Amino acid sequence: MCGVVGVALPPGSGTEAAAVAATGLFALQHRGQESAGLAVSDGAEIFLYKDLGMVAQVLDERRLPSLRGDLAIAHCRYSTTGSTIWENAQPTFRLGPRRAVAIGHNGNLVNTRELLDQLEGGRARLAASTDTELLTTLLADEPAADTVQALLQLLPRVRGAYSLVVLDRGRIIGIRDPHGFRPLVLGRIPEVATGASDAAPWALDGARDGWVLTSETTALDILGAEFVRDVEAGEMVILESGREPRSVRFAPADPALCVFEMIYFARPDSYMEGRNLYEVRRRMGEQLAGEHPADADLVMPVPDTGGPAAAGYAEASGLPFREGLVRNRYTGRTFIQPSQTMRHRGVTLKLNPLREVVRGKRLTVVDDSIVRGTTTKQIVALLRRAGATEVHVRISAPPIFHPCFYGIDTQIATELIAATSSVEEIREFIGADSLGYLSIAGVLAALELPYDRFCFACFDGRYPEPVPYDSERRKFMLEEAVPARG
Repeated sequence: MCGVVGVALPPGSGTEAAAVAATGLFALQHRGQESAGLAVSDGAEIFLYKDLGMVAQVLDERRLPSLRGDLAIAHCRYSTTGSTIWENAQPTFRLGPRRAVAIGHNGNLVNTRELLDQLEGGRARLAASTDTELLTTLLADEPAADTVQALLQLLPRVRGAYSLVVLDRGRIIGIRDPHGFRPLVLGRIPEVATGASDAAPWALDGARDGWVLTSETTALDILGAEFVRDVEAGEMVILESGREPRSVRFAPADPALCVFEMIYFARPDSYMEGRNLYEVRRRMGEQLAGEHPADADLVMPVPDTGGPAAAGYAEASGLPFREGLVRNRYTGRTFIQPSQTMRHRGVTLKLNPLREVVRGKRLTVVDDSIVRGTTTKQIVALLRRAGATEVHVRISAPPIFHPCFYGIDTQIATELIAATSSVEEIREFIGADSLGYLSIAGVLAALELPYDRFCFACFDGRYPEPVPYDSERRKFMLEEAVPARG
C-alpha cells in the first residue's frame, strides 16, 4: 500500500507544484491513512512538511502556501515497517555530503538487515524506523556526484518492493523495482496558454507541459492530466522542470504486479495493465457465481470494495442486486488500520444494515477478501441481527494462506485465518450458512492475462523475491534506531 505522487512543472507556470501534488494525493487516500507529507524543491532548497493524519488534515491551506517550487513529491502512509509515529511519516529527507534527497516509498524491502550492515554508523544514524529512512540515508551517502548515478550504484543492492518518487534539488526520479510489485504511472499535464480549463485545471502559463508520477491513474484524472504509460519494472523515469522525461533502465524486468492491486487495493476507476479495475472486479463476480452459486433471494455487496464483484455475481446468477449495508463515508478502510482494536472499532462505526432490505431474506453477501476474519464475522452478525434468515458469503479472491513481504501488513501466517483453518472452519467462525472463494483460475479468467504477469504469493506461496530473514520481527526490526524523545 501507500500512495505516492511526483509533480514537475515548467518554470514560470504560475502554479506551485505542492498544490498539484497535494491534490493528486487526495485521490490516493485509500492507499494509506496513517500519515501524509510533501517535499518541494525551488531549485536551491528542499522544504518538507509531514504529520500524522489524513491528507486533508495534514496538507491544508495553512501549510501549502509556504511550500513553493516547481518540483514536489507527496506521500500517504500505510505502515509495513516501523510504528505509526511522526518520525516514520514520509517523505523522508536526508542532507548528505553530496546531495539533499527526499523519498516517498510504496512497497517494502526484504533485505533491510543486509542494507543496514552497509550503512556507516549503523542504526544510530537513523532518525526513523522505516526501510525508507534507511534507503534515503544510503542514497544521501552514496559517493557518486549525480543522483541518477548514485541510484545506479545503490539500486542493484536493494531487494523487495519499491515504487519510489525521489526528489533532489533539480529533479524528480520515479523508480519501479525489477518485479514491478507496486504500480507507478506517468502522466502529462497539457500546456495551457492562459488560465485553467475543465480539461486541465492547472494554469501552465509557460511554453511546456507539466509531468506527473503517481501510484494510480485516478490521481491523473483529478489533475486533468493525460495518462502516458506505466513506469516499467526495473526503470527510472527522470523529470526535470521544462524538459521531456528521460528513461534509464537499471535492471532487467521480471514483472510480478501484486494481484491484490487488481482485486482490492486500487480504486475501481483506476486502470492497471490496460484494464479498468471496475470491469475486472465485475468479471471476478461473474466467475464467482459460476464457481459458487447460492440459493438466495438477493445479492448484496460489502461496501465499498465488494460492489463491482457483487454486481457481476448478480448479473451472472440472475438474482436481484440490492444495497444491504450503508457505509459511513467518514471512516477509513478497516483492513489497513494499524491495530486489531482499531480494526474492530472501525467495523462497528462504518457499517449499518438496511433492515427493510435484509429482513426475512436469504442473502448472498459478496466481499473482496477475508484476511483475519474479524470484519466478516461482525458483518454476518450485523445482518442476522437485522433479520436476515440466511447469510451466504462469497469472496472474489482465493483464500489468503501466506503472508506478504512486499508492502501489505500481513507478516505472520498465524494472522491469516485461512493459514490455520479450513474453509468449513472459517465458515463456522464467521457464522455464515455457506462460504465460497474464487479460484486462482477464476481470477486469471477475469484478468484475461497470464499468471506470470502477477505475484500470487499470498495465495499460493510462490514468492518472486526470496525473503531471507525472520518475518515475525520484520515490521519493527529498526525500532531501536529511533532516538528517544523527551
